[in-house]
Amino acid sequence: MEKEKRSYYVNMVEAKDGKMAEVLNFNFGGHHDIAALVEHAKGLGFAKDKHAKEFVLAMRFMHHVIKKNAENPLFSEFASQFEAFKQKVKAANGGCGCNCGK
Repeated sequence: MEKEKRSYYVNMVEAKDGKMAEVLNFNFGGHHDIAALVEHAKGLGFAKDKHAKEFVLAMRFMHHVIKKNAENPLFSEFASQFEAFKQKVKAANGGCGCNCGK
């Protein structure tokens, strides 16, 4: 079964002294529905909804970076620990929540 590809545009803006300044922007993609993941993550017991959003983005970004840089020695020890943590998160809330079958 072919998974639907999704594409997101990330734009970070710093608000300082009443002014807005773009800090960075980039495209990000994959098969996960970020909005569905956030809704699902809210069931993990975060103190605030914004923490669920931050958590999901951090997990997706880190997973993507580790996967695309698997040969980088920087991730040699951390990759297996991150994967174990990711599986623990999935188990705690009945899967990833994006209807991808994982």
